[in-house]
Amino acid sequence: MDTSERPIQTAPDPMCVVILSTAPDLLLAKRIAHVLVEEKLAACVQLTPPTLSIYEWNGEVQGDEEIGMIIKTSRSAARDAIDRLVQLHPYDVPEAIVVPVVGGHADYLNWVCRQTQI
Repeated sequence: MDTSERPIQTAPDPMCVVILSTAPDLLLAKRIAHVLVEEKLAACVQLTPPTLSIYEWNGEVQGDEEIGMIIKTSRSAARDAIDRLVQLHPYDVPEAIVVPVVGGHADYLNWVCRQTQI
């Protein structure tokens, strides 16, 4: 079978999720990433280059550079990962958006789940 014809592994009940978040600087983003991986709350955390976030806070439109964090984890570890993220984060309301993974490379998805089993 041509690899371009190979179907994507899908799951009707996603076991893996991605948590989207940000940090105010690279040092804190690295610290959060290391803690989440070391504590088996994430299999992998990708840090993005600085990006500008525009938002309203306390009635004022603000803009700040932030580091994006793409946190790959299992659905079962997501709640604890978010709780730990909030503990480590300086923001009053840190971003934590959970996105279900509806498909992907089966071996990778299985690895994510194995890495986040406590």
